[in-house]
Amino acid sequence: MTVIDKPPLSGSPVSGPAVPGQPGFASYIPDSAPFSPEQRDWLNGFFAGFFADYGATPPPLPAAADPAYADPMASGEDDEAPWHDPTIPLPERMDMARGRPLRRRMMAAMAQQDCGQCGYTCETYANEIVQHAEERLNLCVPGGKETARMLKKLIEEMGGGATDPDEEKAKAEARAAARLDPKTPVERGYSREAPVEARFVSATLLNKGASEKSTWHVEFDLSGAGLDYTVGDSFGVYPRNDPALVAAVIEAIDAPADFPIAGKPLAEVLTADMALGAAPDMLFELISYMVGGERKTKARALAQGEDPDGDAATLDVLAAVRKFPGIRPDPEAFVECLEGLQPRLYSISSSPRLDPDRLSLTVDHVRYEIDGEDRTRLGAASTFLCRGLQPGTTLQVYVQRAHDFALPANPATPIVMVGPGTGVAPFRAFLQDRYVSQAPGDAWLFFGHQRRACDFFYEEEFAGLLARQALTRLSLAWSRDADTPRTYVQDRMRAEGAELWAWLQRGAHFYVCGDARRMAGDVEKAMVEIAQRHGGHDERSARAFVADLKKSGRYQADVY
Repeated sequence: MTVIDKPPLSGSPVSGPAVPGQPGFASYIPDSAPFSPEQRDWLNGFFAGFFADYGATPPPLPAAADPAYADPMASGEDDEAPWHDPTIPLPERMDMARGRPLRRRMMAAMAQQDCGQCGYTCETYANEIVQHAEERLNLCVPGGKETARMLKKLIEEMGGGATDPDEEKAKAEARAAARLDPKTPVERGYSREAPVEARFVSATLLNKGASEKSTWHVEFDLSGAGLDYTVGDSFGVYPRNDPALVAAVIEAIDAPADFPIAGKPLAEVLTADMALGAAPDMLFELISYMVGGERKTKARALAQGEDPDGDAATLDVLAAVRKFPGIRPDPEAFVECLEGLQPRLYSISSSPRLDPDRLSLTVDHVRYEIDGEDRTRLGAASTFLCRGLQPGTTLQVYVQRAHDFALPANPATPIVMVGPGTGVAPFRAFLQDRYVSQAPGDAWLFFGHQRRACDFFYEEEFAGLLARQALTRLSLAWSRDADTPRTYVQDRMRAEGAELWAWLQRGAHFYVCGDARRMAGDVEKAMVEIAQRHGGHDERSARAFVADLKKSGRYQADVY
């Protein structure tokens, strides 16, 4: 930590040191510290008396110039924010951001680079929190509880838990100013804060035969919604929880389904308004007041982010309640401990050039089991979209404009797209767009999944685009086919590296969409290796080459 020394105590040997309020007194409290003038005077008096008793110069105090502890909105060199990379685990990101201003460390805590699900970019979300204009710390859907906990920890550096009236007044004024800020108008249909209604048309299973996956092509009717979109944008959907899960939670807390909560029955509140996924810390806090002994100790530990039984990562709301059988929380208190149900964003897999009133998504139905449980866990939004809607049902939606993920401005520019699994969604849209507009640029798609016979999404469409030369080249990778070695898209890239390098030399734009934790990083490593093997680079210059592609907008990622 960078520190500065407090100036030597002023005054004369006869009169003694200067004291607060007298000329020559130098404050012990940094100017950036969040104290009122009265609090500052009291603290200065306390420290002055303390050090006068010992006749000593005070020890170093944290410097206002220290970027980690000074003005939380301080600017500074970010070195292109390498710590804001969704492929890097959170502890590593926080270590890389150490010593940065508070708003930058908050940005590092966020788990996906500007996905937009929070309604901000990661930078503006961090700025709003730091300026007290945004109280909600759970808006980072990809980061979940891990990000929320880290943001809460960082908030404590700002005195986030304080109840000082002056601080509360400042926070309230900041929030009011944010609401009145004329620079941030909310346009209906283009923000999570102002959704509109669209009509569900259909959900069609894309997998065949004995596939282990359940992936659906989901279509919506936008006519009358007043929405327009472009390829590369995402579609936000407000889901509803699975009715069977809601019923199980109500049974577990032994409450009547029609118990009134703010004028709505409990069942409707849990279905439409509250998240039933990962159990919030506040729920364990509530439970700790309802149990005793060892169970109280466990509940308190869970509330502090600890894992006393090694199962904390598996505890959704239902599992958390069942872990402490016999509790019967007040329904209102229970609901107050839950987090709000967040919208989900999906990459749009259609082009409005084909039909401006139709929009499609490519959605994996999330299903998994936990050892020892008698139920299958279901993703809230994917279950809602793939299995929970009848044709003609209206739902709340919005378009999230893309951040640096779009087709080249010049339609003659070649494009290379890497999209395994549902990562193919925006590239289906890209290809539709280029086909309808008769763009002359070449297009190369890398697609992969488990088995060709079961999991080749949009096979007939891509064959047709190849025949019409709207798709120039299609490279496929299958990881579970019995008669071929296990192959992933990054393996296929390496195998066709010479041609891929030639495309890049022609000015091709490179795109990747899909899993951030492994696939995106593996694809980038493959690009570095291709630059070394076919471009004559050493490792350092190859990494610089890829970095330059990103900086120039020729390497774009939509990863989650």
